Amino acid sequence: MVLSGGPEEMRFGRFRVDLRRRRLWRDGEPVELGGRAIDVLCLLASAKGAAVSKDELMAQLWPGRTVAENNLHVHVSALRKALAENGEGETCVVTVPGRGYRLAVTSDPLPSASSAPPLSLPDRPSIAVLPFQNMSGDPDQEYFNDGIAEDIITALSRIRWLFVIARNSTFTYKGRSVDIKQIGRELGVRYVLEGGVRKAGRRVRITAQLIDAESGAHVWGERYDRPVKDIFALQDEITDAITATIEPEISAVERARARRKLPEHLGAWELYQRGMWHLLRRNRADFESARSLFDSAIRLDPSFAAPHAALAVSWFFHITHGFTTDVADTLRHLYGEAEEAVALDHRDALAHTALGLALMERREYEKAISEHEVAVELSPNSSFGRWSFGYALLRVDKAEEALEQFDLALRLSPRDPAKWSFLTLKASALYLLERYDEAARFAAEATRQPLADLVWPYVHLTAALGRLGREIEARRAVDELLHRRPALTVSTFLKWPHNQSRSTVALQRLADGLRRAGLPEE
Repeated sequence: MVLSGGPEEMRFGRFRVDLRRRRLWRDGEPVELGGRAIDVLCLLASAKGAAVSKDELMAQLWPGRTVAENNLHVHVSALRKALAENGEGETCVVTVPGRGYRLAVTSDPLPSASSAPPLSLPDRPSIAVLPFQNMSGDPDQEYFNDGIAEDIITALSRIRWLFVIARNSTFTYKGRSVDIKQIGRELGVRYVLEGGVRKAGRRVRITAQLIDAESGAHVWGERYDRPVKDIFALQDEITDAITATIEPEISAVERARARRKLPEHLGAWELYQRGMWHLLRRNRADFESARSLFDSAIRLDPSFAAPHAALAVSWFFHITHGFTTDVADTLRHLYGEAEEAVALDHRDALAHTALGLALMERREYEKAISEHEVAVELSPNSSFGRWSFGYALLRVDKAEEALEQFDLALRLSPRDPAKWSFLTLKASALYLLERYDEAARFAAEATRQPLADLVWPYVHLTAALGRLGREIEARRAVDELLHRRPALTVSTFLKWPHNQSRSTVALQRLADGLRRAGLPEE
């Protein structure tokens, strides 16, 4: 029998012993073993084949107590039974007459993945999802733990820019206590997701944490406490919650990583991520910086679809924020970049979202909605994809359906840098549904988010307050609106370029609210 492993793990034959967590595994499956029996195993394993006296074992198992030697025999017998490797009941726990016990193992190390040279990191973010630990010690729960990890791997694999290690590789770590940095080197990944499941009665607690495998730093962590009703529905819910959070968390870390590097050291992916950082700030100067970075990424890798899609989105924001004096020319750029992105990679969700936004601005609403449907099918957990889909539905006055998408966007990315935008369009949908009190509440919440001289939350807040007849609050809102857009009138609002693609019903109703709030007509 061969014994190998680090100070916290011993491996021999079909078995692995986790000395830190005091767990025994056979062929990757947990072995049910009493606490004292596992203590005996850990003591014998730590001795690496040397004999451990009965007196020493008893002193360690029952410190400060006098117990009959028969108690030790009971636990050794249980351990021998657990370690029996074939039907004849052979065991690797050997009695040393007159001395004690030892594990019949040698000290020669087994070949392992750790002896292989580290794998180089891919040119895009990479992640390994480890099997979730069974914290309850119930072998019947293993299928649920494994199912969560497998579903997360499948869901993350749908994110086109993310390199995801296959289940067959990550599940070789099941039952092992391995350093996260070591896993990162062995699998060639930048991030590792690990978690655990503890079931108590009719409730289950699931923990998950995302770790930077290069530094060992904790990126994100969450705990989910849920009642156990439909186990498969619970598995789906937890999988969706975790994968929906991981995408924006990794994106945020990647943007920060790209910003720390000198421009001359940036690759196409990093240029794209740095551009996304500027794009999310949503102001004129940052849009210029974003487009320059996206252009550089395309020059480095002309087949990279994402920078084209991001360029299209930047042109879309130029229209919606009123930063263009030539809407037709900007729309040509928007549509051209979106078409190119889809042509380069028809499985890229952002490309289809960008094309949907372009078609929406061209007022080809049926085609726009079809593109958004493709986008959310490819990446159902994209908050921006959901927001964009809701925007298109709002343009054709499908406010109830739009509201559902905005709620999903907010749930998928509650800390999104563009949260003000999610809240604003939610307020717009509520306004169209004549739910003015809710519209005012969400528009007000949008104004409290970090903004970059954006006017739309204040437009919806002012109109909703006007409709509600809350005169004092409406007057204050009008003053804030005029501070942001001096000389604004109802007439000039109706002529804003972006408003020309709104439905007549929605635009006139919004204008009426502004009028009632006290915004001058001319």
